[in-house]
Amino acid sequence: MNIQRTAIYPGTFDPVTFGHLDIMRRAVSLCDRLIVAVALNPKKNPLFGVQERVGFIKESVHDLQGIEVLPFDTLLTGFAELHNANIILKGLRAVSDFEYELQMGLMNRNLNDSLETVFMIPSQEYSFLSSSFVKEIAKHGGDVSKMVPPCVQEGLSKIS
Repeated sequence: MNIQRTAIYPGTFDPVTFGHLDIMRRAVSLCDRLIVAVALNPKKNPLFGVQERVGFIKESVHDLQGIEVLPFDTLLTGFAELHNANIILKGLRAVSDFEYELQMGLMNRNLNDSLETVFMIPSQEYSFLSSSFVKEIAKHGGDVSKMVPPCVQEGLSKIS
């Protein structure tokens, strides 16, 4: 019996960074199908709308096979069931990320025990990178060209 491994990489991705893209590029080789699930998440007061964020990611991964980019505004476990996913993929930069993500992973398993949470660490050159830093640097006119793809740079230049 051949079981398809479908992973979901959820996040706000406001905006997507080279750190996120590093995880996506490496994760696509670990599963048969990777769904990048872009959370609406108005609590985080995103700079970009969900469709803009989806567009940035699609443009940035257009050369990769096996990746779908979809918005979502439901429980992650429900989204996973809807798309027959069996893996939740999360990126970790620091110990502080781990504590929160561990709690989320345990809650997701409580809601759906067929989901496995897999943690990935970024490549070393992206371990410092966060969307919050990128937005702050761009807001003050700093150079974010080594942190985000050109489509995001262009989007940030229109806002800052």
